[in-house]
Amino acid sequence: MSLATVLAAVAVLPVGAKAAYAAGSWSAADCGTEPAMPTLDVSTVEHYNASVDKATAYQKAARAYNTCVAKTANKQETAISNEAKEKIAYVHEGSAAVQKHIAANFAHMTAALKAGSSKFAAK
Repeated sequence: MSLATVLAAVAVLPVGAKAAYAAGSWSAADCGTEPAMPTLDVSTVEHYNASVDKATAYQKAARAYNTCVAKTANKQETAISNEAKEKIAYVHEGSAAVQKHIAANFAHMTAALKAGSSKFAAK
């Protein structure tokens, strides 16, 4: 595997994720620490070959870390979504009950006024 292939594969990892993490945003504590990108030295064939090995090892570790982060995020996002759905349902049920009660009041008033109108129209 060439260094270019390894670097191209690593390049698909989200760049903004590390910046957001550094800024104090959410992190997946159970995933450990993000692997550090190795320093690459391509000054000689030996250093190049060692750099390819380092890049390959980093790619493997970074993908494993990224998979863990994605799974953790998905689990937490699902929990948040479910909690939000429950809260929305609670609010909706309360709102629907008020609307039903008011509609019943309007129907009762309409019936009473209609009966009164019929009563007085007959006179």
